[in-house]
Amino acid sequence: MTPRTPQAGEEADDLDVEEALALVNDAHTPGDRPSGDRRRPNDGTHGNEGPHGTPASSAPVHRDGTDWAEARATAERAPRLRGGHRGGHLTPVSVPLSSALGLTLAGPLVALTDLPSFDTSAMDGWAVSGPGPWDVREKGVLAGHTAHAPLTDGEAVRIATGARIPPDTTAVLRSEHGRTDDNGRLHATAATRAPHTVSHGQDIRPRGQECRNGDQLLPVGTLVTPPVLGMAAAAGYDALTVVPRPRAAVFVLGDELLGEGLPHDGLIRDALGPLLPPWLRALGADVVDVRRVGDDEDALHQALRACDADIVVTTGGTAAGPVDHVHPTLRRLGAELLVDGVAVRPGHPMLLARFAEQQYLVGLPGNPLAAVSGLVTLAEPLLRTLAARPAPEGYTLPLRDAVQGHPHDTRLVPVALRGDRALPLLYNGPAMLRGIAAADALAVVPPGGAKPGHEAELLDLPWASGGIGVCFT
Repeated sequence: MTPRTPQAGEEADDLDVEEALALVNDAHTPGDRPSGDRRRPNDGTHGNEGPHGTPASSAPVHRDGTDWAEARATAERAPRLRGGHRGGHLTPVSVPLSSALGLTLAGPLVALTDLPSFDTSAMDGWAVSGPGPWDVREKGVLAGHTAHAPLTDGEAVRIATGARIPPDTTAVLRSEHGRTDDNGRLHATAATRAPHTVSHGQDIRPRGQECRNGDQLLPVGTLVTPPVLGMAAAAGYDALTVVPRPRAAVFVLGDELLGEGLPHDGLIRDALGPLLPPWLRALGADVVDVRRVGDDEDALHQALRACDADIVVTTGGTAAGPVDHVHPTLRRLGAELLVDGVAVRPGHPMLLARFAEQQYLVGLPGNPLAAVSGLVTLAEPLLRTLAARPAPEGYTLPLRDAVQGHPHDTRLVPVALRGDRALPLLYNGPAMLRGIAAADALAVVPPGGAKPGHEAELLDLPWASGGIGVCFT
């Protein structure tokens, strides 16, 4: 398909209709990932482009709206600029281990005990004292039992993995390395050592081998993963001090939306109600409210005044039409408008505001893919800072095909990852979800477009990089 040149006053979103005539047909299954060493770090050194795909020699000129990269940076630093913690994150809380998964440590994880806290057996076998052969005690040593009497030279006792080593033990002889004779005496049989000998300390985990009481195990800012929970439990913790999940509310605006069934009589299905809550959860939010709000300024004003969430995400109503009530409502609330329009397609009329001290509103456009653009541009960096999560490491891959660009604005285009290349997907108009539904990432396309082989910055979709389960933690 030959892209046509935009005419004066024509928006790139209009051109998307022409691009959307066919979805790229590829025989591979969506979601194939390149190997880690094939991703190009986004260090801003490729070609003559800056770190966001814009010419490094001069800043892009925009007719209106904040530069896309600057809008993301504004959202990321917004919580740091007023009150709260210096890092901008929410006030730390103490939660039981069972509730800490996916949160960020607000204090270092310091060992509350030696690990192991006593000398333990690393294997099933016999605890032996001195050189063999050994007389074997009748009663063995099991994990979780109190300490046994000291061994004497030439004595052995059956021992289980994890059991406490009796005093005066020389070593543990593995079950497969020993045998008892007809008289019940134990002999070492391992082919790699001389008969009747064992190495001192063999297969014993000494007290404090992993850490000592007071050692720092993990620093502030560590993401709590399943292994971190295991480490914390082993180190003596019942609860952890963490940064809580930001509480998010979703207000789906509009009188034209249906919650079920087929579109009819000018009414359309609500696509963003099902899409946004799991996406916000994937970004680390605790979604506490999802509601429909009609095209009524007073209703929106009342809903925002009554909301105590850290972040409110609205859909639609961010432009200047007769039922676009977000801007007037923010003025009534005395909100501080931090971003009002972004030079990105789709999604130009997105916004970010601070209201009621430390609450934030991310206003998304009503078109589905435009709303996704606003989500990754404004909501993701804002939530990341509130939750004290580290920024994902940027990377680039070459585009397999050319992508038509907007003359002034950045474009975010759904792509599928195929080996060491990014395959641009069509059906990428602002009202479309067919392209993003098959995508692994969004490619950042600079003003003017990109040719085949262009090294594009990529924004991974959460489930493509972390698995679908990331949406439900």
